[in-house]
Amino acid sequence: MERTCIRFYTTESQRHDGWLVHEWLLERAKAIGVPGGTALRAIAGYGRHGKLHEETFFELAGDVPVEVEFITDAPLAEKLLELLASANLRLFYIRMQVDSGVSGGA
Repeated sequence: MERTCIRFYTTESQRHDGWLVHEWLLERAKAIGVPGGTALRAIAGYGRHGKLHEETFFELAGDVPVEVEFITDAPLAEKLLELLASANLRLFYIRMQVDSGVSGGA
């Protein structure tokens, strides 16, 4: 089945409207009917500013990257982008067409 995969990139501690951004994204996507989403925490990464963010032994809650991914239909992906625009939430994202399915038998 052809679907749309949309990934948003944020940091672990970034907040919007009192929420952690990855939680805000998951809750809003769920509310508009996106069937599922996943937030993945990185061990290290850098973005357009070139600053390396990585977890160290002494940090409990750092500024490591978090990727939030949804696989849904194109209209819901677009609705999610519109929701971010109306909330004035600026996040880097990628959107791509993917084939999805469930492995195994019935």
